Amino acid sequence: MTGLQANLVVMGACYLYIVLVIVVASYLKHGILSPKASRKFLHSMIGNLPLIMPYFTNSIFPFLVASPFILVTFLVTPYSPFKWLSGKLSGLTDITEEGHHTGLVLYAISYSALAFLYGNTPYIVAAGIFPMAYGDSTAALIGMKYGRHKVGKKSLEGSVGMFLGSFFSLVLGMVYFASIYGFSASTQILPVFLVSLVVTIVEFVSPSGFDNIAVPLLGAFTFMYTGGGV
Repeated sequence: MTGLQANLVVMGACYLYIVLVIVVASYLKHGILSPKASRKFLHSMIGNLPLIMPYFTNSIFPFLVASPFILVTFLVTPYSPFKWLSGKLSGLTDITEEGHHTGLVLYAISYSALAFLYGNTPYIVAAGIFPMAYGDSTAALIGMKYGRHKVGKKSLEGSVGMFLGSFFSLVLGMVYFASIYGFSASTQILPVFLVSLVVTIVEFVSPSGFDNIAVPLLGAFTFMYTGGGV
Protein backbone atom coordinates (compact mmCIF):
# COMPACT_ATOMS: atom_id res chain seq x y z
CA MET A 1 0.00 0.00 0.00
CA THR A 2 1.39 3.39 -0.99
CA GLY A 3 1.53 6.38 1.32
CA LEU A 4 -1.36 8.02 -0.50
CA GLN A 5 -3.47 4.88 -0.25
CA ALA A 6 -2.73 4.57 3.46
CA ASN A 7 -3.74 8.17 4.07
CA LEU A 8 -6.95 7.70 2.09
CA VAL A 9 -7.81 4.66 4.18
CA VAL A 10 -7.34 6.65 7.38
CA MET A 11 -9.42 9.49 5.89
CA GLY A 12 -12.18 7.03 5.07
CA ALA A 13 -12.10 5.71 8.63
CA CYS A 14 -12.41 9.28 9.94
CA TYR A 15 -15.40 10.04 7.72
CA LEU A 16 -17.07 6.77 8.70
CA TYR A 17 -16.52 7.58 12.37
CA ILE A 18 -18.00 11.09 11.97
CA VAL A 19 -21.10 9.80 10.18
CA LEU A 20 -21.55 7.09 12.83
CA VAL A 21 -21.29 9.64 15.64
CA ILE A 22 -23.88 11.90 13.98
CA VAL A 23 -26.27 8.97 13.51
CA VAL A 24 -25.84 7.79 17.10
CA ALA A 25 -26.26 11.32 18.48
CA SER A 26 -29.46 11.73 16.48
CA TYR A 27 -30.75 8.39 17.77
CA LEU A 28 -29.91 9.23 21.39
CA LYS A 29 -31.85 12.48 21.06
CA HIS A 30 -35.12 10.58 20.72
CA GLY A 31 -36.03 9.52 24.24
CA ILE A 32 -32.63 8.36 25.53
CA LEU A 33 -30.76 11.61 26.15
CA SER A 34 -32.00 15.16 26.31
CA PRO A 35 -31.39 17.26 23.18
CA LYS A 36 -28.63 19.14 25.02
CA ALA A 37 -26.95 15.94 26.21
CA SER A 38 -27.09 14.42 22.71
CA ARG A 39 -25.52 17.58 21.30
CA LYS A 40 -22.72 17.39 23.84
CA PHE A 41 -22.25 13.71 23.02
CA LEU A 42 -21.70 14.75 19.41
CA HIS A 43 -19.19 17.44 20.44
CA SER A 44 -17.21 15.10 22.67
CA MET A 45 -17.08 12.19 20.24
CA ILE A 46 -16.03 14.38 17.29
CA GLY A 47 -13.32 15.70 19.60
CA ASN A 48 -11.63 12.30 19.54
CA LEU A 49 -10.38 12.84 15.97
CA PRO A 50 -6.95 14.22 17.03
CA LEU A 51 -6.24 10.73 18.40
CA ILE A 52 -6.29 9.43 14.81
CA MET A 53 -4.07 12.17 13.40
CA PRO A 54 -0.73 10.45 14.19
CA TYR A 55 -1.61 7.74 11.68
CA PHE A 56 -1.56 10.17 8.75
CA THR A 57 1.81 10.45 7.04
CA ASN A 58 1.10 13.89 5.55
CA SER A 59 -0.19 16.81 7.61
CA ILE A 60 -2.60 18.01 4.91
CA PHE A 61 -4.92 15.04 5.37
CA PRO A 62 -6.30 15.98 8.82
CA PHE A 63 -7.25 19.34 7.30
CA LEU A 64 -8.92 17.58 4.37
CA VAL A 65 -10.96 15.55 6.86
CA ALA A 66 -12.15 18.56 8.82
CA SER A 67 -12.61 21.33 6.28
CA PRO A 68 -15.56 19.89 4.30
CA PHE A 69 -17.61 19.93 7.47
CA ILE A 70 -17.45 23.72 7.57
CA LEU A 71 -19.68 23.70 4.49
CA VAL A 72 -21.76 20.73 5.62
CA THR A 73 -22.59 22.23 9.02
CA PHE A 74 -23.37 25.60 7.46
CA LEU A 75 -25.74 24.06 4.92
CA VAL A 76 -27.92 22.61 7.69
CA THR A 77 -28.25 25.90 9.58
CA PRO A 78 -31.21 28.28 9.07
CA TYR A 79 -28.84 30.47 7.04
CA SER A 80 -28.39 27.84 4.33
CA PRO A 81 -29.63 28.75 0.85
CA PHE A 82 -30.58 25.09 0.33
CA LYS A 83 -33.44 24.44 2.74
CA TRP A 84 -34.08 20.98 1.30
CA LEU A 85 -30.86 19.79 2.92
CA SER A 86 -32.54 20.05 6.32
CA GLY A 87 -34.59 17.00 5.42
CA LYS A 88 -31.72 15.08 3.92
CA LEU A 89 -29.48 15.68 6.95
CA SER A 90 -32.18 15.76 9.60
CA GLY A 91 -30.02 14.18 12.30
CA LEU A 92 -27.39 16.88 12.09
CA THR A 93 -29.98 19.62 11.59
CA ASP A 94 -31.93 18.68 14.70
CA ILE A 95 -28.84 18.61 16.87
CA THR A 96 -27.57 21.90 15.46
CA GLU A 97 -30.82 23.78 15.90
CA GLU A 98 -31.19 22.77 19.53
CA GLY A 99 -28.15 24.85 20.31
CA HIS A 100 -26.53 27.89 18.81
CA HIS A 101 -27.29 27.81 15.09
CA THR A 102 -23.69 28.31 13.99
CA GLY A 103 -21.99 26.52 16.89
CA LEU A 104 -21.04 23.44 14.88
CA VAL A 105 -19.85 25.63 12.02
CA LEU A 106 -17.46 27.48 14.33
CA TYR A 107 -16.36 24.16 15.81
CA ALA A 108 -15.53 22.87 12.31
CA ILE A 109 -13.67 26.10 11.48
CA SER A 110 -11.54 25.94 14.63
CA TYR A 111 -10.69 22.27 14.12
CA SER A 112 -9.84 22.86 10.45
CA ALA A 113 -7.58 25.80 11.34
CA LEU A 114 -5.72 23.81 13.98
CA ALA A 115 -5.41 20.77 11.71
CA PHE A 116 -3.97 22.97 8.96
CA LEU A 117 -1.49 24.74 11.24
CA TYR A 118 -0.42 21.81 13.45
CA GLY A 119 -1.17 18.67 11.48
CA ASN A 120 2.30 17.30 12.28
CA THR A 121 1.84 17.86 16.02
CA PRO A 122 -1.64 16.55 16.87
CA TYR A 123 -1.07 17.01 20.60
CA ILE A 124 -1.28 20.77 19.96
CA VAL A 125 -4.54 20.23 18.10
CA ALA A 126 -5.79 18.13 21.02
CA ALA A 127 -4.89 20.91 23.45
CA GLY A 128 -7.45 23.04 21.65
CA ILE A 129 -10.08 20.47 20.77
CA PHE A 130 -10.26 18.37 23.97
CA PRO A 131 -11.35 21.31 26.18
CA MET A 132 -14.16 22.05 23.73
CA ALA A 133 -15.06 18.39 23.39
CA TYR A 134 -14.88 17.23 27.00
CA GLY A 135 -14.52 20.39 29.07
CA ASP A 136 -17.44 22.24 27.51
CA SER A 137 -19.60 19.11 27.53
CA THR A 138 -18.87 18.50 31.20
CA ALA A 139 -19.55 22.16 31.98
CA ALA A 140 -22.92 22.06 30.25
CA LEU A 141 -24.09 18.85 31.89
CA ILE A 142 -22.89 19.74 35.39
CA GLY A 143 -24.22 23.27 35.06
CA MET A 144 -27.59 21.97 33.91
CA LYS A 145 -27.93 19.55 36.83
CA TYR A 146 -26.07 21.24 39.69
CA GLY A 147 -25.70 24.88 38.64
CA ARG A 148 -26.91 26.93 41.60
CA HIS A 149 -24.58 29.93 41.59
CA LYS A 150 -25.36 31.81 38.40
CA VAL A 151 -23.48 34.66 36.78
CA GLY A 152 -25.60 35.58 33.78
CA LYS A 153 -26.37 32.36 31.90
CA LYS A 154 -23.31 30.50 33.24
CA SER A 155 -22.83 28.85 36.63
CA LEU A 156 -19.78 28.49 38.83
CA GLU A 157 -20.46 24.76 39.08
CA GLY A 158 -20.38 24.51 35.30
CA SER A 159 -17.04 26.32 35.24
CA VAL A 160 -15.62 23.79 37.68
CA GLY A 161 -16.84 21.09 35.28
CA MET A 162 -15.16 22.91 32.40
CA PHE A 163 -11.83 22.95 34.21
CA LEU A 164 -11.99 19.33 35.37
CA GLY A 165 -13.20 17.98 32.01
CA SER A 166 -10.47 19.88 30.19
CA PHE A 167 -7.72 18.94 32.61
CA PHE A 168 -8.38 15.21 32.84
CA SER A 169 -9.08 14.74 29.13
CA LEU A 170 -5.82 16.53 28.31
CA VAL A 171 -3.82 14.53 30.85
CA LEU A 172 -5.07 11.28 29.33
CA GLY A 173 -4.50 12.66 25.85
CA MET A 174 -0.90 13.61 26.61
CA VAL A 175 -0.21 10.12 27.99
CA TYR A 176 -1.48 8.74 24.67
CA PHE A 177 0.56 11.14 22.52
CA ALA A 178 3.66 10.66 24.68
CA SER A 179 3.54 6.94 23.91
CA ILE A 180 3.67 7.75 20.19
CA TYR A 181 6.01 10.76 20.03
CA GLY A 182 8.37 9.84 22.83
CA PHE A 183 8.10 12.93 25.03
CA SER A 184 7.45 12.74 28.77
CA ALA A 185 3.80 13.17 29.70
CA SER A 186 4.81 14.53 33.11
CA THR A 187 6.37 17.59 31.48
CA GLN A 188 2.96 18.50 30.06
CA ILE A 189 1.17 18.85 33.42
CA LEU A 190 1.85 22.57 33.83
CA PRO A 191 0.87 23.48 30.24
CA VAL A 192 -2.25 21.33 30.58
CA PHE A 193 -3.15 23.03 33.87
CA LEU A 194 -2.70 26.48 32.31
CA VAL A 195 -4.73 25.53 29.24
CA SER A 196 -7.54 24.27 31.49
CA LEU A 197 -7.50 27.50 33.47
CA VAL A 198 -7.48 29.74 30.38
CA VAL A 199 -10.24 27.89 28.54
CA THR A 200 -12.41 27.87 31.66
CA ILE A 201 -12.21 31.65 31.81
CA VAL A 202 -12.73 31.97 28.05
CA GLU A 203 -15.78 29.69 28.10
CA PHE A 204 -17.27 31.63 31.02
CA VAL A 205 -17.04 35.02 29.31
CA SER A 206 -17.71 33.95 25.70
CA PRO A 207 -21.07 34.82 24.13
CA SER A 208 -23.25 31.85 23.21
CA GLY A 209 -21.67 29.78 20.44
CA PHE A 210 -18.50 31.86 20.20
CA ASP A 211 -16.72 29.51 22.61
CA ASN A 212 -16.68 26.95 19.78
CA ILE A 213 -13.89 28.91 18.14
CA ALA A 214 -12.39 30.86 21.06
CA VAL A 215 -11.76 27.85 23.30
CA PRO A 216 -9.98 25.64 20.71
CA LEU A 217 -7.76 28.39 19.34
CA LEU A 218 -6.79 29.92 22.68
CA GLY A 219 -6.37 26.49 24.23
CA ALA A 220 -3.92 25.38 21.54
CA PHE A 221 -1.97 28.64 21.62
CA THR A 222 -1.76 28.59 25.43
CA PHE A 223 -0.44 25.03 25.35
CA MET A 224 2.14 25.84 22.69
CA TYR A 225 3.39 29.04 24.33
CA THR A 226 3.65 27.58 27.83
CA GLY A 227 5.99 24.76 26.80
CA GLY A 228 3.52 22.09 25.71
CA GLY A 229 4.58 19.35 23.33
CA VAL A 230 8.12 18.68 22.29
